[in-house]
Amino acid sequence: MIKVEGLTRTYGSFTAVDDVSFTCQPGRVTGFLGPNGAGKSTTMRVMVGLTPATKGEVTIGGLRYHDIPNPGRHVGVLLDASAQHGGRTGREVLTLGAITMGLPATRVDEMLELVSLTPAEAKRRIRNYSLGMKQRLGIAHALLGDPQVLILDEPANGLDPAGIRWMRGLLKSYADRGGTVLLSSHLLHEV
Repeated sequence: MIKVEGLTRTYGSFTAVDDVSFTCQPGRVTGFLGPNGAGKSTTMRVMVGLTPATKGEVTIGGLRYHDIPNPGRHVGVLLDASAQHGGRTGREVLTLGAITMGLPATRVDEMLELVSLTPAEAKRRIRNYSLGMKQRLGIAHALLGDPQVLILDEPANGLDPAGIRWMRGLLKSYADRGGTVLLSSHLLHEV
């Protein structure tokens, strides 16, 4: 479960997020909708400890993100698929994540297969990936630790219609198994 209570984030005199509260329940996909610039990404950055809140509190499974031991095993996060190291291969990114989380190497192949990145694509440098491929790799990384909670910022960005259908099915089955999903979008029809 994700619980956001009275979350506010200001930058000087600019208020990026103003007193936001919501709850995301297990077994559900929760859409976090708003136009570009509404504060969705900032809220998600606060949720996972990348940006401090000015006021308010966020808990995931009853804990603040930085208090969760080995958080990648409990919370899968995709905030910006283009922020991955362009000089690494897709396989390297997932392998480093698996090592960091204490996961078996076999998990990397499972995730590559899940997101339909071929062995040849997995060996390519990320700088040579399309945006859709970066999104798929980011989703694979978010799912790597088999977390109970997913926080995904604009996960369909760059995906073609078949990729969007695939992602919807993936997230629905994840929620059907009891997972908690929060995904943001500025496109109502996408959610």
